[in-house]
Amino acid sequence: MADVINIVFMAGKPIALIDGRQISSRSIFLWRMVQAVVWMVGASILICLLFFPATGILLFWNVLIPVAPALFVTGIGIWRNVCPLATTNLLPRHLGLSKKKKLSALQMGVFSLIAVVALFIIVPLRHALFNSSGMATALLIISTAAVSVAVGLVYEWKSAWCSGLCPIHPVEKLYGGNVLVSVPNAHCDQCMNCVVPCPDSTPNISPKSSTKTIYHKLSGLLICGGLPGFIWGWFHVPDETKLTTVNAFLSVYRMPFTGLAITLSIYAMLLQVVKPKSERILTAIFAASGVACYYWYRIPSLFGFGLFNKDGQLINLTGILPQWGVLIITVSVGMLLFYVLVVRERNKKSWLIRPQFAAKQRAMPGKSSV
Repeated sequence: MADVINIVFMAGKPIALIDGRQISSRSIFLWRMVQAVVWMVGASILICLLFFPATGILLFWNVLIPVAPALFVTGIGIWRNVCPLATTNLLPRHLGLSKKKKLSALQMGVFSLIAVVALFIIVPLRHALFNSSGMATALLIISTAAVSVAVGLVYEWKSAWCSGLCPIHPVEKLYGGNVLVSVPNAHCDQCMNCVVPCPDSTPNISPKSSTKTIYHKLSGLLICGGLPGFIWGWFHVPDETKLTTVNAFLSVYRMPFTGLAITLSIYAMLLQVVKPKSERILTAIFAASGVACYYWYRIPSLFGFGLFNKDGQLINLTGILPQWGVLIITVSVGMLLFYVLVVRERNKKSWLIRPQFAAKQRAMPGKSSV
């Protein structure tokens, strides 16, 4: 059956047929409930960052963020359905307040490059600011939410934020190239072709799936080749709370950008020698290297075995868990990630199941179209 969802009506309620399985309005209601709960959890973390900063920083940076990369690899569609910023961004569209403008290919390319640059600028600032300041992290969240709402008021569905300016989206596309599961789209009730290719509905999407403009090409090259080294360099910088000079403040970028330059250069050189049909494998290897590197350093730091004392610590298990135990965990996670992203056969699944195309809607007699 085609990936377009055919809408029929049963007892006055819309039922979506997906590969022969019925997705009822009750399921959509359940997704809305989950979205509301996750949004309230996000709001609660934001309140903690403002009024109970130590707790807020722990919950945001040491609980929520470490889970995200693994979720991107296995079932990013779930996150795309419930992300609090996505829910905030799409409120104008759901409330009928959006102007529903469509982005041109040039605008989409520029937005994708801005997202990658924003990621590389913001993440090192964790060491200088966000990891130690609840207020700074809260302001970061509030400012990104404001931008997401602003573009949501102008542009159609997920095009400008979730598939454009969001700094996390380039990582989603890099890690989500071979997901284990696809789920129904709980935001878009019909496909408006607002983004081509749609990251939610295109099987085995990657940062290099679109090469329409030089901005698309540059953003894809930067995130695919540069992210593994950037991650490695980031974990070799300690958190600093007393950066009194501009040079000291900018020092948090030295190692991440050095690592970025090294792996980007290696990736660019390999692109010149590998066959075009092998480029996907090369990109998958770099994607797996990036996420495996993240957990190689992040898992030990969560449990007190990090490179820099208590940086990134969730709970101190140094007196309980042996060093070799942490090594086994990190190696196992890395091997699993390489298997999912590189070794496992591509299953041609998209993050979300594409809803019905708006242009193909047909209302049944006596019924209004969905």
